[in-house]
Amino acid sequence: MKVLESAPRRYDRGMGLLSLGRMERIYHAIADEVAAPGRRILDLGCGTGGVALACAGRGATVVGIDENPEMLEIARAKSSPAGAPPVEWRELGAAEIEDAFAPSSFDAVTASLVLSELSPLECGYVLRTVHSRLKPGGVLAVADEAVPAGSLHRLLWRMGRFPLACLTYLLTQTTTRALADPAGLVSAAGFAGIRERRLGWGEVVLVTARREEASR
Repeated sequence: MKVLESAPRRYDRGMGLLSLGRMERIYHAIADEVAAPGRRILDLGCGTGGVALACAGRGATVVGIDENPEMLEIARAKSSPAGAPPVEWRELGAAEIEDAFAPSSFDAVTASLVLSELSPLECGYVLRTVHSRLKPGGVLAVADEAVPAGSLHRLLWRMGRFPLACLTYLLTQTTTRALADPAGLVSAAGFAGIRERRLGWGEVVLVTARREEASR
């Protein structure tokens, strides 16, 4: 998500405001799905490190990548949870993971507010590449802004989203684009066992899926 990336040092405060204080809960909801001692996790678009540090706090070994060096600088300056493995921070874009990591390198891949900043073609490419970089049985967990289900929820969401979108633009001169069908994007990339859970008021969706075990 490019929101507040024009002012990285305001990112955490701004995201807390724009999410109405729910970002920390979203980070930990992602970590709860994938993180455990001994697991190797790739965090795409790690930003200032919220998801990566939450996963490390559960004992996972995490590689956090982001193409914005200032965001990574803030992430590196944060204190890791006591006893957590150190996070490896790398300046990489999501489109570079195919060259940076070997196939079947990770037990899990996470992405928070990343897919909504990509075009449909970019989403497809990134998710297919992520699929190949997961070990068989590996888990994907993505959380992103999504259009709520149901006409009433969509109406309320649009009414509530408008002032937040205006505030976002005033702070950052950027806008966001909610996903219409995040679970469909994940399915099209070849993932199985897809589960979708709405967070907050339904405007953020957490999608989990897995790469199927290799057939014998």
